[in-house]
Amino acid sequence: MAITAHSIKGLVRRSALLGAAAACAALAAPAQADVKAGVDAWSAGEYSVAVAEWRGPAQAGDADALFNLAQAYRLGRGVEPDVERARQLYAQAADRGHVKAADNYGLLLFQQGEQDAAMPLIRAAAERGDPRAQYVLGLAHFNADYAERDWVRAYALLTLANAAGLPQAGNALGQMDDYVPLAQRQQAQSLARQIEAESEHRRAAELAAVDLGNRDEPAAPARASEPPRRSAALTRPSSRPVPVPASQRRVPAQAAPQRASGNWGVQLGAFGVRDNADRLWSRLESNPALAGTRKTLINGGNVTRLRAVGFASQREAQDACNTLKRQGQGCIVARP
Repeated sequence: MAITAHSIKGLVRRSALLGAAAACAALAAPAQADVKAGVDAWSAGEYSVAVAEWRGPAQAGDADALFNLAQAYRLGRGVEPDVERARQLYAQAADRGHVKAADNYGLLLFQQGEQDAAMPLIRAAAERGDPRAQYVLGLAHFNADYAERDWVRAYALLTLANAAGLPQAGNALGQMDDYVPLAQRQQAQSLARQIEAESEHRRAAELAAVDLGNRDEPAAPARASEPPRRSAALTRPSSRPVPVPASQRRVPAQAAPQRASGNWGVQLGAFGVRDNADRLWSRLESNPALAGTRKTLINGGNVTRLRAVGFASQREAQDACNTLKRQGQGCIVARP
């Protein structure tokens, strides 16, 4: 009953390479001159120049530069291919609140056989609408590997990935048709529309929390071996207050749990304007999921990272983060 035409691992490898268009060749460029210059050089096919422009900002902790360097190492452009180095850079950028880096990091972990660590990141990426993550999570739900069996959700996720142009998704849907009853496939169409609407809302909320004004435009379809045909849209620090959905607004305070004075944290965002970090904390500090934690601001490069620290374990921090994500608030677990 399992879909076995290709292994999930192999399909993840191929789907990750589709990013020469929307995920792998898309680059982020804030107002910092070196990062923008690197994106311009990359778009012109001058990959070594681009890498040289990004190294300084990356060493200073710039999340966009870290992400862009990870892309270069992942694709082997301007540097020798080095997946492990790409993994390190994705992790560092994700730790600084870079959403796309977190998505790619989760897929890379899965590809390398670390499914337990990867699945929370893949779920989050799928919830934001990443078709690669939707594809992997859909197969996981269908085969009951790394996720509970749920054929309706599996078919809905694969439908969305297929609509986004992921070639493997169409093949997988064809195989699912032999097993998933018609009534469940019809339910999946309604669920797909619901997931799509929720992902648009979640993506907007999380990108706002990262405090980046304009995200990358979709690039023209291209093979992984081709240079990008258009430059990514620049992202700029914004001084606008971060919009917060109603579900995130202040809730009545409850008695704080007696947490151990742990060092695990939940990162709530990375901000070019420190006041925005303070504003977001003022809205979230009374959320029960963060009860008993303390506000921590970490300065690095051009950003200030906001963390709620005080969780005794990674599991405790992940549970809190999962609760916040269900409310529409982006977050990642931060190591001590």
